[in-house]
Amino acid sequence: MSAPLRIGTRSSALALWQAEHVGALLGSGGPVELVHIKTTGDLQTEVPLWQAGGRAFFTKEIDRALLSGAVDVAVHSLKDLATELEPGIALAAALTRADPRDALLSRDGLTLAQLPRGARIGTSSLRRRAFLARARPDLEHLELRGNVPTRVARLRRGDYDAIILAAAGLARLGLAGAITEYLPPGQFPPAVSQGIIGVCARRDDAATLRRLGVLDDRDAHLAAAAERALLKRLEGGCQVPLGALAAVSAGELRLSATVCTLDGRRHVTAQGAAPATPQEATALGARLAAELLGLGAGELIAGERARLQEPPR
Repeated sequence: MSAPLRIGTRSSALALWQAEHVGALLGSGGPVELVHIKTTGDLQTEVPLWQAGGRAFFTKEIDRALLSGAVDVAVHSLKDLATELEPGIALAAALTRADPRDALLSRDGLTLAQLPRGARIGTSSLRRRAFLARARPDLEHLELRGNVPTRVARLRRGDYDAIILAAAGLARLGLAGAITEYLPPGQFPPAVSQGIIGVCARRDDAATLRRLGVLDDRDAHLAAAAERALLKRLEGGCQVPLGALAAVSAGELRLSATVCTLDGRRHVTAQGAAPATPQEATALGARLAAELLGLGAGELIAGERARLQEPPR
């Protein structure tokens, strides 16, 4: 009997669902074993994500295990994966994209427009805070950490009046029924690669790369490539109040992106299209990033970073 394919994953309910889903998709190609790995994000649960310093908060330890040979495959929410992969690691597959939208869950079943002034909204994302301030500047923002079921439980016990989570994660865990309202991407553009599961392997592991390649969804991979190229040009290693969404239709890849200040008062938007090929996808993301920078996105981002680094008064 052949040795099992070892899949490295976090131990949260959503991460395990994603790893098990990848294992099920691989079917009868051979045995699969899940290897649970704790990441910095799992251990530092009190640190706001925007203070984590980089985009490898939930992935670094899994990638190290992959490079050391402790596991053969790494499964990530692609939005958690740094735009610059570790040397020696390849994105072998981007799975078919689930619903990329954000979702509002409110304790009393009220939509975003119906929430009263001063309602307490939980989110750990600078992006969500920025677009929430743009839509409802009268609401109070509270930090929200923990895995998806924990966040939903904290809402239900009254810690918040509403919270914002990714619709895809809720659906994967059977919690879509808790959603009060799906937030429109035009008003709340999603995180880069939101809704896509990324599957990585070592670049020199040709057999595993071939096995995983059959899982790759071309349209999802192209959309992710455009969005990640955009973010790579803008982020500089930190969280950015940026929302972006790309999609393929009739052989054309369309991408839109918005950078917004945390108070919601200023934003810049760009959109464009290109033929749906890997080279054009990356070029489209870089081109829209340059357009956003030309519109002043760099100054908006620099200003927000400076404000976040100011000591509390």
